[in-house]
Amino acid sequence: MPQNPAVLFVCLGNICRSPLAEAAFRRAAERAGLEVTVDSAGTGDWHVGHAPDPRAQDVARKSGVEIGHYRARQLEPNDFHRFTHVLVMDHQNLEDARRIKPAGAATAPRLLLDLVPGREGAAVADPYYGGEEHFDYCWADVCLGADALVRLLISER
Repeated sequence: MPQNPAVLFVCLGNICRSPLAEAAFRRAAERAGLEVTVDSAGTGDWHVGHAPDPRAQDVARKSGVEIGHYRARQLEPNDFHRFTHVLVMDHQNLEDARRIKPAGAATAPRLLLDLVPGREGAAVADPYYGGEEHFDYCWADVCLGADALVRLLISER
C-alpha cells in the first residue's frame, strides 16, 4: 500500500464522471497542499485508450482544468492493492467494483457522494446521454465529492 493517499475514481466507461472526479480532486488536493496519487478507471472496457468525452473536457476546461490527455482504462483487481481509496460514482459501479475486488484486498469501494454530508447514498448521475447541462451537474457533484475527500484525508493525517 502506498504511504501517501492513493485515490482511484471509478465509473462505467471512464470517459465522463470518473475523469471529471479525478480532475476535480487533483485540483482540490493541489490547493490543499496534499501529496496524493490519483487515477480513474471504468468497470467496462468499451472506451479503453480513449480520451474523455468532449463534453467532459469542455466542462473541466471552463474551470481551468485540462483533461484531454487522460486515457480511459479498465478497473483491475490489483487496483484494490494499489489504492487506499476507491470511490465509485453510482450503485451499479459499486456492485461491479465489489465483484472485481480480490479477496484479501484492504481497500473497499465506496460511493463518492457518501463523503458529502446530506448526499450519502446518492449517485453522481451519468451525463453521457444528456445535454451539456448534465455535464455541469456532474462537475458540481464531483467537485463536492473532491472537496469532501480532501477534508477527510486532512483529518486522517
